[in-house]
Amino acid sequence: MSIVNELSGAMSAIITPFTDVGDVDVPSLERLVEAQIEGGIDGFVACGTTGETPTLSAAEQQRVVETVVQKTAGRVPVIAGSGSNNTKATVTATKEVQRWGADAALVVVPYYNKPSQDGIAAHYRAIQEETGVPVVAYNVPGRTVTDMMPDTIARCQSEGWIIGVKDATANMIRAAETLDRLNPSKPFAMLSGDDFTILPFVALGGKGVISVVSNILPGDTSRLVKLTAAKQLEEARPLNARIIALSKALFAAPNPVPLKEAMAMAGWCTRTVRLPLITDETMKDVVSQALKTYTGKTSFDGFMG
Repeated sequence: MSIVNELSGAMSAIITPFTDVGDVDVPSLERLVEAQIEGGIDGFVACGTTGETPTLSAAEQQRVVETVVQKTAGRVPVIAGSGSNNTKATVTATKEVQRWGADAALVVVPYYNKPSQDGIAAHYRAIQEETGVPVVAYNVPGRTVTDMMPDTIARCQSEGWIIGVKDATANMIRAAETLDRLNPSKPFAMLSGDDFTILPFVALGGKGVISVVSNILPGDTSRLVKLTAAKQLEEARPLNARIIALSKALFAAPNPVPLKEAMAMAGWCTRTVRLPLITDETMKDVVSQALKTYTGKTSFDGFMG
């Protein structure tokens, strides 16, 4: 089966746990991957934004990806982040994540350089032609400034340069336009990159979500995607409302600062993030209250919804 057919449901953009002194905490990462799979997650993205990849060394990125791949052991697909605003460097990094065992690469739309739409397409063409690795484009204009437009996504799909897109525009009009332009005869993983739009995105025809909140809610996030895809909206809507409420708390400060507070409260890792991100003491109360509302409990040890 082609990997594109496996990219659906809820995929966790998994955190990179750190020790109290800031080293990559491999045992916690292994424990988290296993708990996520047992909880019902449908896949992982390692070394994405939520994984604090800009602050990881090349050796640390390798260790994280290899740990997730080895612990997953083929039970669910693993995508690894390899993108940058340097095409040549991205080609090298994409070859590396394949060597480390990832099933596909997540390649962000080039940031800062502000390439044209033709430049964006040429970027993905070069990566595919020089690596042959299945690539999921990551369109997140709120972080990159550059925006990969629907026609460019459709062009890259048609030419076989990308097998999917993580759409973090939070714009359902754009999602509908993109889906309308895709070639229906070619499998394509249209994935939301925004936890607030899971229900409408999947209802439009998206395959799933690359999620932040699923780090703490693997089963519930996967269930929301499946209920929506099955058009069981009466069940999906209240679950969606609960997930949105918790997501608001998890995005009350730069990601993954609040998420790591939640994960620490549940006992999965420390709250440590790397500079230039810093812990925010105000997030403790915000996250604690959101978890209390979600779980109906005051203690969250071991919680993974």
